[in-house]
Amino acid sequence: MTIKIRLENLTKRFPGEREPAVDSLSMEIPEGEIVILVGPSGCGKTTTMKLINRLIEPTSGRIFLEDEDVTKVDPDGLRRRIGYVIQQIGLFPHMTIYENIATVPKLLGWNRAQISARVDELLTTIGMDPATYRSRYPKELSGGQRQRVGVARAMSADPDVMLMDEPFGAIDPITRDRLQNEFLRIQSEIKKTIVFVTHDIDEAIKMGDRIAILRDHSHIAQYDTPEAILVDPADDFVAEFIGRGAGLKRLNLSRVNDIEMSECATVQAGADRDEVRRALGETDRCVLVLDEQRRPRRWVNADHLELVGGRSLTEIGLPADAVVRPYSTLSDTLNEMLVADYATAIVVGDDGVYQGVIDIDTINEAVRGMRAAERSRLADRLGEGG
Repeated sequence: MTIKIRLENLTKRFPGEREPAVDSLSMEIPEGEIVILVGPSGCGKTTTMKLINRLIEPTSGRIFLEDEDVTKVDPDGLRRRIGYVIQQIGLFPHMTIYENIATVPKLLGWNRAQISARVDELLTTIGMDPATYRSRYPKELSGGQRQRVGVARAMSADPDVMLMDEPFGAIDPITRDRLQNEFLRIQSEIKKTIVFVTHDIDEAIKMGDRIAILRDHSHIAQYDTPEAILVDPADDFVAEFIGRGAGLKRLNLSRVNDIEMSECATVQAGADRDEVRRALGETDRCVLVLDEQRRPRRWVNADHLELVGGRSLTEIGLPADAVVRPYSTLSDTLNEMLVADYATAIVVGDDGVYQGVIDIDTINEAVRGMRAAERSRLADRLGEGG
C-alpha cells in the first residue's frame, strides 16, 4: 500500500480561540482511495481538509504529499496540484461551462487544443454531451448538472489528489444517490486519492474505502474500513455516531455487480400476444418488455393482456421504473424497489441495455452472506487479540 498523503501532528489554532480547531492530528491516506472525514458539527473535519491544500495555514505540524513536505512550498502551486469540490459548487456564473472547466489548465499554460480536448473528455466522462453543454452557462443547468461540472473542473488538470467538501450535500436525495453512483463509477476508472468531508454516516459508508470518525478538535475516534467500523466500533462514541440500523447500513457496502443477478422472462416490444402468453407460461409473475435496443420499457402480466384493447405492449402494464446500474449499492437498489410499481429492480449497463434483475430474495441472501462474513472477521480479530 502506497501512502499518498501523510499528516504529522497537524495543528490549527485560530486567533482568539482557547482550544485548537485541529489538535495534533496524524494520519496516512493511501493512494487511489476515498478517505472520508466524518463527525459531529464543529469537530474540525472541514478545517482539516482545508489544511491539506493550505487554504488554511497550519499552526504547526507537517503535510506530506507522497514523500514531499509541502508545508512550506508555494501554496498556489500546491493548490493547482489538488482538485477541490465544494457543496456550493462555486462555478463562475459569467463563464461558460467550457471556460469553467478550463480555468486551471489555462493557469498551467496548456495550449488551446489540449484544453479543448480535456474539456470534451471530462464532459463525456460525467455524462454531458460536449456539443450540447460546453457553451452553456451555469444558470442554464440543473443543480445536479452544475455539481457534475464542479467535479469535472476539479479533475481538469488531472490532479492526483482531490478534496471534496460535502459535494453532494445541497442536492435532492434522488439526484444525490445518482451522482454518488456516477462518481463511484468514475473513481473506479481514474483511481484518484480523495479526501471527502461529510456529516452523513450513510454517505460515508457508501462512498469511503476508509472512514475517519472524528471527535472534537479532529481527534480520531476510529480510522478503518466501513466494514470494520460497522462490525466492531471502537467505543460508545463511534457506536452512537453510527446509530441504529447497522444491518441496513451494510447494504451500502455491497454493489449490484458483487452479487449474482437473476434472469426474468423478456419479450421484444413488437411481440404479438401469443408470444407474450408463451413467455408468461414460464412464469407466474410478469414479463419484461424490451425495446429494439434491449432497453427495459414495461412489465406486463396476463391481466394486462386481457385489458389491452388495440394498444401496444409499450402502452400497457407497469412502468419499468426500478432501474439500477452494476455499480449501484444494494441500499440504492432496495430503495428503488420499495417505491417502484413492480418490486423488482432491473439492472442495465451504462448504455441502458438490460442485464438482469434483482428481487428481495436476492438482497436477503446477500445480507445473510454479509452477516456470516462479518461474524467470521470478528472471530478472527478476537482470536488475534487473544
